Amino acid sequence: MRLWSILLSLLLMALPMKASAQIDPAYQARAEQLLHILAAPGGEADFFAPLFLDAVPVDRWRAIAADLRAQHGKPVALGSVRTESATAGQVEIRYERATVGFAIVVAPQPPHRVIGLHIIGARTANDSLDKVVADISALSGTTAFAIARLTDDGPHLLRAHRADAQMATGSSFKLYILGELARVSAARERRWSDVIPLGPKSFSGRLMNWPDSAPMTLHSLATAMIAESDNSAADTLLLALGRDRVDSMLAMTGHADAAKTLPLLGTAEAFALKMPANADLRRRFEAGSPEARRSLLRDASPRLTANRVDIGSVAEVPTAIDSIEWFASPMDMVGVLDWLRVHGSDALPILAVNPGIAPADAKRWRYLGYKGGSEPGVMAMNFLVQAQDGAWYAVSGSWNNPTARVGEGRFVALMTRALNLLADSPP
Repeated sequence: MRLWSILLSLLLMALPMKASAQIDPAYQARAEQLLHILAAPGGEADFFAPLFLDAVPVDRWRAIAADLRAQHGKPVALGSVRTESATAGQVEIRYERATVGFAIVVAPQPPHRVIGLHIIGARTANDSLDKVVADISALSGTTAFAIARLTDDGPHLLRAHRADAQMATGSSFKLYILGELARVSAARERRWSDVIPLGPKSFSGRLMNWPDSAPMTLHSLATAMIAESDNSAADTLLLALGRDRVDSMLAMTGHADAAKTLPLLGTAEAFALKMPANADLRRRFEAGSPEARRSLLRDASPRLTANRVDIGSVAEVPTAIDSIEWFASPMDMVGVLDWLRVHGSDALPILAVNPGIAPADAKRWRYLGYKGGSEPGVMAMNFLVQAQDGAWYAVSGSWNNPTARVGEGRFVALMTRALNLLADSPP
C-alpha cells in the first residue's frame, strides 16, 4: 500500500528547494488559487490538469481536502511560496490550527494548470503527543495507538490509547510473513535469492497481471509485498514458507491473543470468506477453533480462490471486519517490529522502501520502516524508526469502523504528526 502517494497524488518526487529571486506570475496565481481549492469544493477542473484528475478524481480530491479541514480547521491564508524553477516549488497554506506545506508543479504551457501536488508536512501550533492521542481517541468507531521506545530490555511504552486492544489491521499481517522470511534466511534454511514461481493470484497489486508461475526471488516477492502491499506476493510467500510456520511468528514476537487471528488467512481467502455467497463458510470460520478453521481452509480451498471472488461485493463497504480479518493490538505490532529490528537486519531495507508518509517527514529519521493496511472500515499504520541520536522507536495505530469507511487521509495526518513530534522532542 503506497498510501500517501495514492491518497495525495505523488506525481513528482520530493524537490530540493532554493529561494527564487522572483516568483513566476503564473505559479503565484496557482499558489493563491490553492487556498480556495482547499477551502471549499469547486473549480477543480480549472485548477488541475487532466493528467492529475485522471490519477485523483475530483471526488477523491474533495475528500482529501475535507480531511485536511477536519484535521486542521479552515484554510485562512497563503503563507510562504518558494520555487526551484518557474513551474516547481513549495507552498504553505495556513489553516486555523496548523500550517500545511504542499509541493506543486504547474504545466509550463498556458493555462498553467497543476500537474503535480502532494503534502510535504504540517506544523501544528502548540501541538503535543498527548493532543495527538486525544485526537486519535476522538475518531468515530474504535481506535488504538502506541508509541514505544525499543531497548535491549524490550519495548518501553511512552504513549498509549487502548494499546492492548485487538484491532482489524488489514495488510499489517504481512509483517509476520516478512519475519518468517528473515528467520529462515538467518537460519540458512532459505536464501533471499532463492527463486520460486509466482503462486496464486489475488486482488490488488501489479503481480496479479503477471504471467502465471513467473519465476521470482524471495527478495523480490517480499519487496512487492511490503512496499506495494501486493497481495499475490503475500499469498505466494505464505504458502511457500508454510502457513503453520508463519503462524508461529505470532508467538515468537509476543502476540497476546494469537487464537483470535489464527490461522493467518491469505488475502484471496479473506476476500472469498467475506463474500455474501460464502456466508455458510464465514459462519463456520467465525465459530471455529484455530484447528477447525485450518480444516475448513483445506476442505473449502476450491471456493476460496481469486477467480471465485466477486470483488465488488466486498470492496465498497466494511464487511466482516470483526471476524474475517488479521487481528493485532498496537503492542502486538510493536512486538513484531522490535523482533525485526533485532533479528531481521536483511529485512529492514525492504521495510524502508515505502515510508508511508511524505518524504520530507520521513527524512527527519535516520531510518524509517513502514507497513500498513487498509480496506473499507479498516486503517492501520506501523512504523519502525531510528532517531538521529540512534534511539529506536515503534509507532502503531489502528482505526476500525464496522459501519462506514474511515478517513484515510485524516489518519495519515495524525500519524505523521505523532512521528514529527517524536522526532523533534522525544519523551
